[in-house]
Amino acid sequence: MQNLLIIGAGRSATVLINYILEQARQHNFFVTIADADIALAQQKIGKNPNGRAIWLDASKPNDRRDIISRHDVVVSMLPPQMHLDVAQDCIALGKHMVTASYVSKQVFRLGDEARQRALVFMNELGLDPGIDHMSAMQRIDRIKAKGGKITAFYSYTGGLVAPESDNNPWHYKFSWNPRNVVLAGQGTAQF
Repeated sequence: MQNLLIIGAGRSATVLINYILEQARQHNFFVTIADADIALAQQKIGKNPNGRAIWLDASKPNDRRDIISRHDVVVSMLPPQMHLDVAQDCIALGKHMVTASYVSKQVFRLGDEARQRALVFMNELGLDPGIDHMSAMQRIDRIKAKGGKITAFYSYTGGLVAPESDNNPWHYKFSWNPRNVVLAGQGTAQF
């Protein structure tokens, strides 16, 4: 049985946790949800027999390393600035790592060492710039295949707003931490 660790049980992790727990039954793996709010982690696990909740203050290196050492794959749903510590622990302990955040320069620099140790490190697998870019390219390719020409393109991510709640000029609903939206906008995106 494979052991999967998800560090962080906040809002951004809810759908992931539900999906992983559903898959755990089918694929015979066990999921540990670690969070500083044990009640929140327990709530996310519910009564699923393939999961357990544990307390973890991820800023405490010894506690973090101890927990990581007992798992095969680590999914960090922590704030982006904490991924480097988790990544370094994963390399030292020979564990695979997945995050939903952009690859920072510091984590990028660990790439060669991860590859040398045959570790899989995967970053930014979510909506931005994942599925939104793929679906945009699908539409752009379809338009070009029909002889059309793209003269402008705008991409907004987030949740679809219910009409009764559409009360902002962007017609946008934050589906992730607003602070991280601002930080992502300060990144090095290019076109």
